[in-house]
Amino acid sequence: MFKGKTIWITGASSGIGEAIAKDFSTLGANLILSARRKPELERVAASCTGESSRIRILTLDLAHPESFSQKTKEAISFFDGIDILINNGGISQRSLILETNMESIRQIMDVNFFGTVALTKAVLPHMIDRNEGYIVVVSSVMGKIGTKYRSAYAASKHALQGWFDCLRQEMYEHNIDVTLVCPGYVRTNITINALTGDGSSFGKMGEAHTNALSAEEFSNRLIPKLRKRQPEIYIGGKEILTVYLKRWFPGLLNRLLRNVKVT
Repeated sequence: MFKGKTIWITGASSGIGEAIAKDFSTLGANLILSARRKPELERVAASCTGESSRIRILTLDLAHPESFSQKTKEAISFFDGIDILINNGGISQRSLILETNMESIRQIMDVNFFGTVALTKAVLPHMIDRNEGYIVVVSSVMGKIGTKYRSAYAASKHALQGWFDCLRQEMYEHNIDVTLVCPGYVRTNITINALTGDGSSFGKMGEAHTNALSAEEFSNRLIPKLRKRQPEIYIGGKEILTVYLKRWFPGLLNRLLRNVKVT
């Protein structure tokens, strides 16, 4: 399914983005790798298998949507089209609501929600013209529930859930599928790079993430599910159960979360 397809991955310089880039490269896909840090993208590209001509680097900052029109034209030019867009870029949070300044909240929303939405909108006309495409959004279990220390992050992921649910309905007539991926804990640098209340980095690995799935294992589970183009995908440990508790037993989940260590 993925051989010869062109896949544009944001947040491809580390973590989940890096892992899925490597796995897609073994399947013969054409890859466009995007993130802010070009040296890290070059490192990821060099670690992928297959012909180097099948991999292109396109630096991208989700906080600057004014560049997306030109970036999308560049991406399309690499392999004469984009078959799959994987919106994986984003930032997390580790701060209580009363300690979090508005600048940090806006930064998280700008990157996680507005940046993802703007890039998707830039790519959609191309997919509509071709009457085919696949939009994947790496959201989070936090798009379904809320805990301490994640208010802006959870808000951004809840917003993605609503926007892309609506997009899915609008894209059926254009033969474009939309999948929301909701990971639980995955062992990446997202916790280390998470914003604190004043906008500085958290700077350490959270306890829950230390013993979580590796990005490689996450990718191994994800890609077979992407073949089926399911509307939603959940991958993680026992924290995935919170999605179902929220749906069927919200009161119980609320009581359980009061005492859960989430940093």
